[in-house]
Amino acid sequence: MAELLRVESLVKTFGALRATDEASFEVMEGEVHALIGPNGAGKTTLIHQIAGGLRPDGGRIHFRGQDLAPFGMAARVQAGLVRSHQITSIFARCSVLDNLVLAVQTRRGGAHQWWQARRHQIVVIAEAEALAQKVGLSAQLDRAAGSLSHAEQRQLEIGLALAAKPRLLLLDEPMAGMGPDESERMLELLQLLRLNMTLLLVEHDMDAVFRLATRISVLVGGRVIATGTPEQIRSHAGVREAYLGDEGPPHVTQEAAT
Repeated sequence: MAELLRVESLVKTFGALRATDEASFEVMEGEVHALIGPNGAGKTTLIHQIAGGLRPDGGRIHFRGQDLAPFGMAARVQAGLVRSHQITSIFARCSVLDNLVLAVQTRRGGAHQWWQARRHQIVVIAEAEALAQKVGLSAQLDRAAGSLSHAEQRQLEIGLALAAKPRLLLLDEPMAGMGPDESERMLELLQLLRLNMTLLLVEHDMDAVFRLATRISVLVGGRVIATGTPEQIRSHAGVREAYLGDEGPPHVTQEAAT
């Protein structure tokens, strides 16, 4: 697999707090890479920097071989690096279909010739309906987005992100606040998305992480302490001590999990 994203020695400080501390890891094309760690480990700060919402104080981020330092959030989206809720906020009073149509139009741009307008509208609506089907909202097209359940709104947010046609989709706790049945439906959606794109996932549901992830990086105190397969991470003594609890298979070497 080719390397898609490389984070090198990333540093972000807030006064005396070093929220990201020389963090380094890579995401390979086609994988589901989970970023886990205890509360306060710096996961969301790291995702903000990758997405372009925060400027690092040190280190570099490369996407598809290109240094992202000059790129703002909009430019990163155009390059194919998309965070699920950074594209368009849900318009609560608009229908699900209208929300998706607006997201598709944002990517495609308006029709510049009046005689293209009708064809453009048909194509945009068809793409929006296809996105609704992909995220499991085909039966909700005419409902106001604000009337959807929490889980359905998260599905819609992912649909809005998919409208940008990402190469790498960043997902920050997509199952937060969901019950078991809702979490299972979200997991099924993510398993479907992984067939066509690369995912970088921050999630506290460890059952979901170990079912979904190809590789896992563990962040503690702003620093990546291990990267490996789910089996390697589950049996890594340092990870168990710092985050997962002192349970699981015997210790594997640091080299095997980095």
